[in-house]
Amino acid sequence: MPGRGGGVGAVLPGGGLSEVSYSTNAANALIHLYRAEVGKMTAYRQRLDMTTNWSVVTTAGLASFALGDVNNSHATFLFAMFMNYFFLRLEARRFRSFEIAHHRVRIMERFFYPAMLGDNVDPGWHQLLLAELARPRSPMSRSDALGWRLSRNYLWIYAAVLLAWLAKLDLAQPKGWVLEFPDALSLADIGSFPGWLVFLGVGVFYTYLIALAYRAARTYPLEEG
Repeated sequence: MPGRGGGVGAVLPGGGLSEVSYSTNAANALIHLYRAEVGKMTAYRQRLDMTTNWSVVTTAGLASFALGDVNNSHATFLFAMFMNYFFLRLEARRFRSFEIAHHRVRIMERFFYPAMLGDNVDPGWHQLLLAELARPRSPMSRSDALGWRLSRNYLWIYAAVLLAWLAKLDLAQPKGWVLEFPDALSLADIGSFPGWLVFLGVGVFYTYLIALAYRAARTYPLEEG
């Protein structure tokens, strides 16, 4: 069992770790693993930023097209909502892969380096790292990953799309037009689809997004407790 005897993570009688608890090979292996995982984190961090940039550029392009001509359909913004959801799903998947490396890095930062510096740590922490290496898994669920990326980036993008969509519906009306319900719902008509159904769909979709962001875990798993 790691942490017992004179091998890796050997414990002193007083409970601390000895200066020779880690052999040179073991220490070097863990240091190289740490560098590799940090490299993965850096690569995935760049991929996450790239996906967000795609979303921003796509939204800006579609908004410019829709608002550039009064004859352009407001459905362009509905398409922007769909595209942003596609980017969000892609980014959430990348975020879960990023968190696999992040989880391993945090394990070593929380246990290995404090032990090397003479601090008392749980001698069985190697089993946690070995389990992560044997069966790589993200420390968060898909819904949590979606919620985290939503709350940090995409809710702002979706808010901008919603405001631009409402502005498009208003700008398409003649000057002096007065908003009156329920007739105003017809502004969102798309072909044979009634406007009230479009408004309902958008409302349900945004409620789903807000619920995802609200329900996402607020604490990184390794930091709990």
